[in-house]
Amino acid sequence: MAIGLRDRKESVTRSDNVNSFFAGRHGRVSAERIRYSPSMDTPPVSSIVPGTPPASEPLRDSFQQLCDVIARLRSPTGCPWDRVQTLATIKPFTLEETYELLEAIDSNDNDAICEELGDVLLQVVLDAQIAADEGRFTIIDVIARLTRKMVERHPHVFGDAQANTPEEVKQNWERIKAQEKEKRHRTSILDGIPIDLPALARAARLSKKAARVGYDFPHRNMLFDKLNEEVRELTDELFPGQPVEIIPAGVEGDPVPDEPIDDPERFKRVEAEIGDVLFVIANLARRWNVNPEEALRNSNAKFVRRFRAIEAAVQAAGKTLDEVSLLEMEEYYQAAKKRE
Repeated sequence: MAIGLRDRKESVTRSDNVNSFFAGRHGRVSAERIRYSPSMDTPPVSSIVPGTPPASEPLRDSFQQLCDVIARLRSPTGCPWDRVQTLATIKPFTLEETYELLEAIDSNDNDAICEELGDVLLQVVLDAQIAADEGRFTIIDVIARLTRKMVERHPHVFGDAQANTPEEVKQNWERIKAQEKEKRHRTSILDGIPIDLPALARAARLSKKAARVGYDFPHRNMLFDKLNEEVRELTDELFPGQPVEIIPAGVEGDPVPDEPIDDPERFKRVEAEIGDVLFVIANLARRWNVNPEEALRNSNAKFVRRFRAIEAAVQAAGKTLDEVSLLEMEEYYQAAKKRE
């Protein structure tokens, strides 16, 4: 399995040399050896100068070392797990590492952010090595294409275009992306939005793309009427032919078991209506410049924080969760809310 250099130090000692294979479009094209160095344990913190790139030699050496290690793991005498991976099988790990990076950023922990950025970089280099082993492209192709794209999409920096505000930069960016889309023969302005994006994030991106060509409510407040419409359609599916019993939210009373939807066709209709409600919510968030995915992540974190406060309070009382009532748990929850 591909793991970090610090995790591999037990198998790479000061006396060890590690064979490294460089993969080209048609298989291995050369072999080198890398030697253990103390930097494999804990890399020193480099000097930071805002707005300037890192020194070329340390950057080149450290990135080369990473590529060497990944190539070695994928070599015939490397790691059995890494050797059998494909771009498809590695997808879940790429997604997982991305979410772990987001969590680290939320924690504002520099060590965690640095480590998780490394794990994301690992996925990039490993994906590129897998592609190289299959004769598709190399990490050099990846970097070259990315560099060219960044230069081409910033003509106000690397060319003669003018862009003095972030909004003007976005306009230039979208214009250039549209030109690139034409070259790729895309048939819809919605092409290019990854289908594997989290659903709320993709909903916001889809509605934003449609809005750029005028397909949007003229006034954002109209979305509340649309939301009410979708909620009515949902309740019509949940309670066909009968009025909805509105029960005030509270924690008193005996629990009422939820009745499952046994009819598969009705279940699909309910699922579709819930999806429509969520789509409107994502669209509404977009009109107020709120990232719905980030908003929901924050609410998740808030719930976790407050529920852990419930657990702590119950434990402090010498009880277990099974021994306290819903009313008591709600009191602990509200107390935690007030403390924030």
